[in-house]
Amino acid sequence: MIVLFVIVIILALIYLDDKLGEYFYKKKKEKIVYPERQSDLSFFINGTHLFADYFAEIRKATHHIHILFYIVKTDEISQQFFQLLKQKAEEGVRVRLLVDWVGSFGLPKKLIRSLKESGIEFAYAHKPRFPFFFYRLNRRNHRKITVIDGKIGYIGGFNIGKEYVGQDPKFGEWRDYHLKIVGEGVGDLQMQFCRDWKEATNTSIVEDQYFPPLQKGTVSHQFVATNGYLLEQQFIDFIRQAKKELIIGSPYFIPSSAVMNALLDALSRGVKVTILVPLKADHLFVKEAAYPYFYRLLKAGAHIYRFYQGFYHAKTMVIDEDCCDIGTTNFDKRSFFLNSEINCYIYDRNFVQQVKEAIRHDLARSEPLTLDFWKKRTLWQRGKESISTLLSAWL
Repeated sequence: MIVLFVIVIILALIYLDDKLGEYFYKKKKEKIVYPERQSDLSFFINGTHLFADYFAEIRKATHHIHILFYIVKTDEISQQFFQLLKQKAEEGVRVRLLVDWVGSFGLPKKLIRSLKESGIEFAYAHKPRFPFFFYRLNRRNHRKITVIDGKIGYIGGFNIGKEYVGQDPKFGEWRDYHLKIVGEGVGDLQMQFCRDWKEATNTSIVEDQYFPPLQKGTVSHQFVATNGYLLEQQFIDFIRQAKKELIIGSPYFIPSSAVMNALLDALSRGVKVTILVPLKADHLFVKEAAYPYFYRLLKAGAHIYRFYQGFYHAKTMVIDEDCCDIGTTNFDKRSFFLNSEINCYIYDRNFVQQVKEAIRHDLARSEPLTLDFWKKRTLWQRGKESISTLLSAWL
């Protein structure tokens, strides 16, 4: 009885910590909408191609390298990454590396010490602390931003690790979408990195040398950064804008009630809704958590596909022929209400067609989910769905 009483008290304290933290942070909710910009964008869907380009640009850096990732592993790909950063720091390039505390929890202290000894400035984002320890623990900086010499930027879904270049047999081919930005939009990525760096280190990066003059490119786009709570409405607005077609790609599909209602409303007014998710799961329960939503959407006429070629990790939304979103946001409650995210909204028909072509290629290697399949789920699968539904806000 004493043990049970202690467990109940601990759970009650965790619940209270979570609710008080949520109340406190709701008052600090923030949405940073950067101006519409013109830049040249390169679109990557393959980790090998991305990192070949990414490492080549880092090698050419002469002034500074600013990097933020959610996950950085300690495998052979990561070692190449660390060695390259050390080399640049030793050459006199200012290197700042910011990683999420939970996402990159496995980084050894010895490794971090060696990075700092080589001249790299290293910091953890969203490191939990009191008060509201458990609530802070549940909030993540999920952004992936790189800025090189203030002139070249990267943003998207890839992290640093062997699975992202298809070298993990558990996942096979890794499908993700990432952008390289050259042009005036890079200044906004730099500004967002500076904001995140200051939050993590309480140190400002304000020198003009980090913000060189930038030329306009050919593609109209806009960055929007969120720290929970305000992203839900942005996605609802996009769904409501769709007149003919809406495509959603995400590794996780756990929408809020309001977002779900917006999707059902879009279907009711004749919008073709296509959803692409992975067949495999990389986290416990996230796959099962999506099925109750899938059932309602399938009944309403949505088309749902599961990518079987490897693991689908892209985060994208395409609205008709006019606009698409590529960024770090998953289509789930964690991204909507907890994580720090950044998205790039692209308003260019030619680029949208390029994204749609990549999606069509991924759909060709996916299987449709049907109501008949859903009805034949086993008792074990239904049980996992029930548990997943209870945990959906934290998955």
